[in-house]
Amino acid sequence: MNYALGESSSDERGLKMRSGLFGLVLALVATLFFMPTASAQTGQQTAAAKAAAAKTQPFDPHDLSGVWWRRGKSGSTLSRNDVPPMTPWAQAKYSANKPGIGRADRVVPLGNDPMMACDPVGFPRISFYDAYPSEIIQVPSRVLVFFDYFYAHRTIWTDGRELPKDPDPTWYGVSVGKWEGDTLVVETVGFNDRTWIDDDGHPHSEDMRVEERYRRVDHDTIELNMTIIDPKAYTKPWVGETKTWKLDPKMELREDVCVPSDEAKYKEEMRVPAATPAGK
Repeated sequence: MNYALGESSSDERGLKMRSGLFGLVLALVATLFFMPTASAQTGQQTAAAKAAAAKTQPFDPHDLSGVWWRRGKSGSTLSRNDVPPMTPWAQAKYSANKPGIGRADRVVPLGNDPMMACDPVGFPRISFYDAYPSEIIQVPSRVLVFFDYFYAHRTIWTDGRELPKDPDPTWYGVSVGKWEGDTLVVETVGFNDRTWIDDDGHPHSEDMRVEERYRRVDHDTIELNMTIIDPKAYTKPWVGETKTWKLDPKMELREDVCVPSDEAKYKEEMRVPAATPAGK
C-alpha cells in the first residue's frame, strides 16, 4: 500500500515537472516572439519622448549654434519632383554632365563630376548631404557654417552690409544674412559656374542667386527653406523642399579632406577596374 502511494506521488511530481517545463518553454517562445514588437514600441516611445522633450526644452530662436545633421526626403538635391524646366543652355550642360554618384538612371562610372577630381563641392550642393554633419558658429558680425564633408566652410555676414554689386566669382559665393523675426534670411550671389547644384548634375550660371530661410522651431530642430533663382538656367525659381536639421550635442566634426593624390589612386585601383567590362 505504501509502495503504491509512493509510486503515485512520483508520477504526480513528474507530471508537475513536465507541466512546469512546458510552461517555461511557452513563456520563452512568447518572449522571443513579442520582443521585436516590444523593442519597436519602446523605440517609438523613446523617439516620441525625445521629440516632446525638445519642444518643451528652452532655447533661443536666434541661436543656431551647434552641430547639426540634415534630414529630408529628397536626397542630395534641392527637390526631386519640382525641378523647373531648364533653358536650352542649361539642358545642354545637364545632358553633358555624367555623375559618378547619385541617381541610378544618371550615374556613369568614371563620369565627369568635378567633385571626383577634388574640386570644391560648392554651394548649395555641399549642404544637401545627410551622411555628414555641419556646425554653425555665431559671432556678432557673422554666422560661420563648417561642413564635415570636404572640410569646407562658408561665411554669412550679419553686420548689415549689402550684397556686392559685381562680386568676383567664387566656389561658395558671398552670403549676407539678416533676421526677420525668428527667421534668418540669407542671400548668396557671386558664384562661378564650375560646380553642380547637386549629385544629379544640374548646372547653374554665374548669375545664380540662392535664398535661404533658417528657423529654429524647437531646441533640437532647424527648418531650412531654400530657393534658387537663375534665369539663365531655369525658366522659373527652383523652390526646394523644407530641409530639417537635427541637433547632435555630442558630435564633433572630423577632418575629411579630398586629397588629389588619394583620389587618383582610388580611381586607378577601384573605380577604373569596377567600370571596366570583364575581359578587357
